[in-house]
Amino acid sequence: MPILAKWYDFRDLGNAIGALQDQILDWGAPDWVPYVVSGIIAVVGILLWLLVSQIVFIWIERRVIGLMHNRIGPNRVGPMGLLQGVADAIKLLLKEAITARATDKILFWAAPIAIFIPAMVVFAVIPFGEGMVLSDLNVGVLFFLAIGSINTIAVFAAGWASNNKYALIGAMRQIGMLISYELVQVFALLSVVILVGSMRMGDIVAWQSGNDVWMFAIQPLAFVAFIIAGLVEVNRSPADLSEAESELTAGYHTEYSGIKFGFFYAAEYFATFALSGVIVTLFMGGWTLWGAEEWVPGFLIFVTKLYAVFFLFIWARGTLPRLRTDQLMSFSWKFLLELMFVQILVIGLETLIWREQAYDASTVLPIFGVINWVLAIGLVVLWARMLGHGTPRTAGKRATLTQEIGKIYYEGAAGPGA
Repeated sequence: MPILAKWYDFRDLGNAIGALQDQILDWGAPDWVPYVVSGIIAVVGILLWLLVSQIVFIWIERRVIGLMHNRIGPNRVGPMGLLQGVADAIKLLLKEAITARATDKILFWAAPIAIFIPAMVVFAVIPFGEGMVLSDLNVGVLFFLAIGSINTIAVFAAGWASNNKYALIGAMRQIGMLISYELVQVFALLSVVILVGSMRMGDIVAWQSGNDVWMFAIQPLAFVAFIIAGLVEVNRSPADLSEAESELTAGYHTEYSGIKFGFFYAAEYFATFALSGVIVTLFMGGWTLWGAEEWVPGFLIFVTKLYAVFFLFIWARGTLPRLRTDQLMSFSWKFLLELMFVQILVIGLETLIWREQAYDASTVLPIFGVINWVLAIGLVVLWARMLGHGTPRTAGKRATLTQEIGKIYYEGAAGPGA
């Protein structure tokens, strides 16, 4: 229908942007003005969407986790506690932002901004719909990894500049985790890039749409590993060890208050939204849904998937216990990285066979999917067994005496002490 091609066709917001660009050129403006104006509109739109989503999901997260824990959750500020997030935001704005005397003031003030900006910049390469991407880089995946690694510097600056031993310990703990799990992220995304043959996020979405398959169905091991590594990267429970309240007060941002702490809090939410967007784009078909994007706006499909992935992070926070530092680091270096090495070798071999033999995608991709699922399950079970998990040697015996509390005893096949 011709009416659907007008600027108010909300299936594609690019129509409105294009109409605005044409209008600005008709007014006699230079050629660069429409691009600057459309870019500013896109940035403001993304920022407003992030702020509204954060306020809403703060309430949703508290209510959902309250339900999981058999608690009520926020229910006093506004109807059903809906204004609790607004009240918290006002409280952070009005609180005094204290800066201790012994801090490195420049680094202390710069760290919240340095950790906040990358969480927003990542959205520049995430396509919300067909043509709805702020910067369609041909190295979008590499850009995501590079921008995400900036958090390491910001975290260290916050812990060091605070001149607080708890903040410094929390920062170093977080840096160790970030470096370890960034490697897992790189290998997980590398397997996707090898199969598709492009680092442009739009190309990866188009590949999934053209082959009528989501990437996680072909590469389940990379999908799960990327989610686990993402939990560590955005400092979400059960991997929020840098701010384990029972050990390190608030970790690397212990000395921050007021709006400075608000930047850290908002950056965590923004980074989680960005991570969810990358997961949807690379593993869940992006804005496409097997032809439904022809009738439903692609950006609505994308945002719905993003919220669904974000709910998984809420679910993990409300149900999984916090891990110890040694457990989390060992899981990366002794378990995930080895599996990722095998994953890349297998995907590389499959891609080579596919391209050399020129098999039909509709035939070869389901075969690859079955092979990779069986391989993923087998590798996880086999490698866990090799590390000693699930064997009688690691079956713990509960302490029976008061003096034994805090100790762990293991029983083997030959009895105690074997």
